[in-house]
Amino acid sequence: MKAAVSLPYSGNLLLHHLQSSATRCCSSTILPPPSSSLLFITSPKTHYHNANRPRLFNTVRTPTTTSISALSSSMGSSFKPEQARVPPALQLPTPPITKFKIGLCQLLVTADKERNIAHARQAIQDAAKKGAQLVVLPEIWNGPYSNDSFPVYAEDIDVGGDASPSTAMLSEVARVLKITIVGGSIPERCGDKLYNTCCVFDTEGKLKAKHRKIHLFDIDIPGKISFQESKTLTAGETPTVVDTEVGRIGIGICYDIRFQELAMLYAARGSTEHCQYDLWTSGVHLICYPGAFNMTTGPLHWELLQRARAVDNQLYVATCSPARDASAGYVAWGHSTLIGPFGEVLATAEHDEAIIISEVDYSQIELRSRVLGCEGSESLVVLPSPVITRRVRERLNSQGNA
Repeated sequence: MKAAVSLPYSGNLLLHHLQSSATRCCSSTILPPPSSSLLFITSPKTHYHNANRPRLFNTVRTPTTTSISALSSSMGSSFKPEQARVPPALQLPTPPITKFKIGLCQLLVTADKERNIAHARQAIQDAAKKGAQLVVLPEIWNGPYSNDSFPVYAEDIDVGGDASPSTAMLSEVARVLKITIVGGSIPERCGDKLYNTCCVFDTEGKLKAKHRKIHLFDIDIPGKISFQESKTLTAGETPTVVDTEVGRIGIGICYDIRFQELAMLYAARGSTEHCQYDLWTSGVHLICYPGAFNMTTGPLHWELLQRARAVDNQLYVATCSPARDASAGYVAWGHSTLIGPFGEVLATAEHDEAIIISEVDYSQIELRSRVLGCEGSESLVVLPSPVITRRVRERLNSQGNA
């Protein structure tokens, strides 16, 4: 089984996908300078961009037959080929299984760390008894969600053992029960930095992936809620894709779900060597988002964002929240949910403690894309911006597009 893949979020991402009657373009992934953004071109003709919001891509939707010579000539020459890297292409494996049960453990979190760990262990065991082969835990389940608590409850995951009792428990339970665990998230201490980190364990109890929350939750809604994770936490830098016994999974944590580019990246990953892949059935099969939306953003956006990420990318989305504790300093919305590739709500909790068991059927991904007529309808190009590389310019010229 392949290990997890983490690539720099700034650019080491995705592949040229140009349809032509002749040979296809090479599947090189170009890394632009760290200051560069990426250009994402698909069809049909729609243009959108919000300059006031951080984005992974400068996103332009345009027919692939449209000339882009004016665009390329205006981009200047800041891209430096010597700074590019060409990592190996990711090939999407056939899922080891096409159907399985997933368990979402919506846990009530207290200030007692030992109790939280024991309680999570019991919940995982209960989910496994009900047939779950993949179990997901909430964001920050080993202690209170607060800037004051993060340093106190933080663990050194790399050292493991007594330095990380939370992940030691997850590893043991995964091995004993022979299940895959997406271990929610806990505060991670690494040197003098703290991260909000999700660990994924396989059926042998091995740590397969470690995702550090990329988009920190800094929000200030007057009269509603104010919170700044960046006061104590450091942002992660890499998306995370991991091959497991239940398929290829992308990982995000809470606020990461608001950034559709991350989900698009996960969905479109996995090109073959010659770019001959179906955009709508490549990449991950499932994205898991442990999250703790609050009483302001939860009722507004929690379900909406999950359904949007699922239907936009034709894949499954699973979220797991802590249970609601009205006496806590930060009150979670709850409502852990599994969304299908049609954007349908397959299972959801209320706000109390609960263990949701539901079925994931990967055959529905291809079926849904056919029903919507999405299969094979678009070409995908992810290029360094602000400059289009010479190789792709030449390809476009050879097709009469420039």
